[in-house]
Amino acid sequence: MLDSAILALEDGTVFEGRSFGAPAERSGEVVFNTSITGYQEIFTDPSYSGQIIVLTYPQIGNYGTSSLDNESAKPYIEGLVVRDFSPVTSNWRSDEEARAFLGNAGIPVVSGLDTRTLVRHLRSRGTMRGVLSAIEKDPKKLVEKARSIPSMAGLDLATRVSTPARYEWAAGVDPCSPSEFFPKGKPPVHHVVAYDFGIKHNILRRLVHSGCRVTVVPSMTSAEDVLALKPDGVFLSNGPGDPEPLTPQIANIRRLIGKTPIFGICLGNQLLGLALGGKTFKLKFGHRGGNHPVLNKITGRVEITSHNHGFSVDPDSLNLNQVDITHINLNDNTLEGFRHRSEPVFCVQYHPEAAPGPHDSHYLFDDFTKLMSESKK
Repeated sequence: MLDSAILALEDGTVFEGRSFGAPAERSGEVVFNTSITGYQEIFTDPSYSGQIIVLTYPQIGNYGTSSLDNESAKPYIEGLVVRDFSPVTSNWRSDEEARAFLGNAGIPVVSGLDTRTLVRHLRSRGTMRGVLSAIEKDPKKLVEKARSIPSMAGLDLATRVSTPARYEWAAGVDPCSPSEFFPKGKPPVHHVVAYDFGIKHNILRRLVHSGCRVTVVPSMTSAEDVLALKPDGVFLSNGPGDPEPLTPQIANIRRLIGKTPIFGICLGNQLLGLALGGKTFKLKFGHRGGNHPVLNKITGRVEITSHNHGFSVDPDSLNLNQVDITHINLNDNTLEGFRHRSEPVFCVQYHPEAAPGPHDSHYLFDDFTKLMSESKK
């Protein structure tokens, strides 16, 4: 018989269910993701460092995990909350059960909760600190622990998850099966230096597929050291935590503007906004899921996009004589992308590389290579 596990929130709300993961206790900001598939990519996205994830899709784990689908070297979530965690794996690509995948990483999982009630609670009250425990059975003690952990606002988590050393990335995108139609990748004609603030593997694969040779550098790498690598362009990655404490990284980005083409995604978008004198703010419950509608103001098209962020750039804080707003979220009108008017610099808040999510925005990687080609001329 499975042991019990408890999720306790800082406001005193407690949920109890069955333990499916490691017999452990972990704490973090409790957030929800509305994606239907792609749970392994969510588990291994470094942007989820410091967060306990609630998945709204009712059954999780039924197709197991595949080493080919990892977005980093390990799971980064602090804990997992689901309605029904499947003990059965049924997929020809799977090489490990989802339960074992998380359990071996020391991550607790609680199943059997009313996730609909929990998500509605987070939507109305906002994301909050929580503790997920398969060890402590006293709810009052867990609530007190939840109230004592640091708030996500003000946390520098990007430095924690960044690579400690520079490395080269050469793997492109491969189809999941022989029957999947997939356009052939382009030969590497551009050298891109990618800042790792918590970078996902599929971003690197997409850069290679678009014709880039990629060098990944730690988040604290100076602008001068980046330029010494003679890049054709610089990429600013996704990552966890609050962007405002990353003052050294923001200063480096500011020194790179005007020296090389720059493309930023997610945290990279926020850091570019701060480097250009803008401000960021924390969203009430964030954007996390694979079905967010975003208006591309340049083309007039609506793109269905993948999201994972809890902070956003305040569009009113940007100098509109300096930048153009290019993308807007149609759910809440928050900023989803902008570009510099005179320099080869652009960024988006959402995830065009998907993994998981739709492929509507893959064109942005080609836009980056075109920008680098134009800058060479």
